[in-house]
Amino acid sequence: MSDSASLQIVRKSVLLFLVLAAAMLEGTPGGIAASEGLQSDGTIVAVGDSLTEGLGVSENQAYPARLERLLRSNGYAYSVVNAGISGETSSGARSRIRWVLKLKPDIVILETGANDGLRGIDPQLIRENISYLLQQLASREVIVVLAGMKMLSNLGPEYTDAFEKVYRDAARDFDVIGVPFILEGVAGEPDLNQPDGIHPTAEGYAIIAAHLYPFVVKAIERHRQKATD
Repeated sequence: MSDSASLQIVRKSVLLFLVLAAAMLEGTPGGIAASEGLQSDGTIVAVGDSLTEGLGVSENQAYPARLERLLRSNGYAYSVVNAGISGETSSGARSRIRWVLKLKPDIVILETGANDGLRGIDPQLIRENISYLLQQLASREVIVVLAGMKMLSNLGPEYTDAFEKVYRDAARDFDVIGVPFILEGVAGEPDLNQPDGIHPTAEGYAIIAAHLYPFVVKAIERHRQKATD
């Protein structure tokens, strides 16, 4: 077996372990409710559209609540606030960033632009909006995990390539933690998506939370390092 094949098996095994751990903790309330009365070493705000809000599933099953349970089960006492709004575009996220900052986040998971892409909005505008959001967050020294997105191939390769490049370039230019594709392992899988083929099921969200976990742990490490500087 080649080294690359062995590495792929290890990665899949780790992902499976994290999904199972999240499933075992599913009965624990998530989001803001899960943080009540619990120690918190910091606040993570999940900003996004319906993919963050959890359209079609209970808040307890959406990825922010699952992520908090997963973090706490592994010794990271961080609160995860679900600040997703269904239907929001990157322009909508830009318009409410000041409200997000009022939550005093230490870390923000930024997932935006999918609705722009579905509407065929110019990737340059998406890039300008994301750049503005990252500038505002940087001005408050908020650590950012930027969730990359991919777009439907029927929009053509020129558009889809430009769309995906927005996230890669923004993560590089602002030195934030970039997730290549937030829906990795979920997109295009009928059993992990609702009938609309776009929004994940509860099982799909378990995979998303596990996929995001190492990127968020990296953000937590940066937050802890900043606190000691």
